[in-house]
Amino acid sequence: MTLSQSAVAVIFIAVIALLVFTRFRPSLVFASGAAVCFLTGLVPAESVLQKAVNPGLVTLVALILASIGLEKASWLRLVSDRLINGSLTSSLVRLTGATALSSAFLNNTAVVAALASSVKKQRRYPAGKLLIPLSYAAILGGTLTLIGTSTNLIVNSFVLDRGQSGLDFFVFLPVGLAVLVVGLVVLLLCNRLLPEGRGVQEAITEYLLEAEVEEDSPLDGKTVEQNGLRQLETLYLVEIVRGRRTISPVAPTEIVKSGDKLIFSGDVRDIGRLQDIPGLHQFALEDERLELDLIEVVLTPSSSIAGETLKSCQFRTRFDAAVVAIHRGGDRLPGKLGEKRLQAGDALLLAVGPDFKHHRNIDKNFYAVSDNAVQRQLSRRDSWLLGLGFIGMVAGAAMGYFSLLKGLVLLLGGMIALGIVSTTELQRRFPFQIWLIIASALVLAEAFSSSGLATALAEGLRGLVQRGRPLPGTDRGILFDPGDDRVDDQ
Repeated sequence: MTLSQSAVAVIFIAVIALLVFTRFRPSLVFASGAAVCFLTGLVPAESVLQKAVNPGLVTLVALILASIGLEKASWLRLVSDRLINGSLTSSLVRLTGATALSSAFLNNTAVVAALASSVKKQRRYPAGKLLIPLSYAAILGGTLTLIGTSTNLIVNSFVLDRGQSGLDFFVFLPVGLAVLVVGLVVLLLCNRLLPEGRGVQEAITEYLLEAEVEEDSPLDGKTVEQNGLRQLETLYLVEIVRGRRTISPVAPTEIVKSGDKLIFSGDVRDIGRLQDIPGLHQFALEDERLELDLIEVVLTPSSSIAGETLKSCQFRTRFDAAVVAIHRGGDRLPGKLGEKRLQAGDALLLAVGPDFKHHRNIDKNFYAVSDNAVQRQLSRRDSWLLGLGFIGMVAGAAMGYFSLLKGLVLLLGGMIALGIVSTTELQRRFPFQIWLIIASALVLAEAFSSSGLATALAEGLRGLVQRGRPLPGTDRGILFDPGDDRVDDQ
């Protein structure tokens, strides 16, 4: 074994040992191994740079960035709300089937996150009977296509790295489909073995949200019950503000009119449900100048706006943000949000503009509770445009009209143009750790290949076999008869 082969072997053993026996981050371990290969000259600088921009790796990164917009689409959640009906078996069939199909084309994390929320909120069956099959169905569905799981794209990146043509979009389908069918059957048969568990009730902070009924709204002239405003799961219509009159409590037979301010109370994470109601307007969520993701802050005791209303303090101008919802302990806050006097300790859910974090008065007025606490759902128009664009991208790549990478670049460009995602958001959620791990793994693979270690190991093993020496862990040798295709076990 040459010196370079010995060095590569030591690096590989060290990387595996650090991953198994230490708590160092995988990205740091892989990057360190790749750096040693580069600094010792085992891999030239040109190869390292080529690995960093490997087409398969770039495709994976682009797919992850595209999934940021897909996570916000409302149609995935709308579908999930209709899956759990009837018997447990039929619900499982629909849920796992829809999950597997979605995971074949969408990011697994986004699919599970969208469907899991509906599973946890339903009260028909124990969540434990549904969440585990949901997770496994997402994994199995990801094996159907090239983009179904990051593992397939990583394998494709190794293929491209060897100068070969990339894998076809549906190359995994025959094997993946067989595995999926068997896996789903096992999940259905073994579901009765899953523990029901005692679900821990999650503490929910109830916010007050305001929405206005638009002119010529389809809600106008119909009762609250006819408009489906009583069927919003964790959001409850507590008041209707009509001019100077406040209607509370709101009866199911109350007629809704254009211009009404509807005050809802409940889990703010379900704010997307209000966006799905046609004819209901939320100014803060429809202002394209504001970020799509919402943040939660608490008013400080030294805040200069304490005691003022949102209108009088010119909140939008002063902080480049709009208040979407308000929470004040267990106190009741009647009336319009804009007319409520703010108090220290009030929790505000804000849709913020690009200059929000650059304002010098932010720290003085707010404590940041959580960044990007709630992700706003897209409008119906943007959701369906995004869905059609994604279907077109997948179909075009599958039929060979353009590469998957080109399709993803076009999709990302359209998402930015429509305001579905911002460049700031893409920068903030860039999957740096994943990129670093895979690029470093490609560098290590190059070192392993170029050093000849793989060839040396194969030849050594072949020599052992051909000489009939006992293989490690056996007490017998294997002899080959050059004139016979059979292998005699001695």
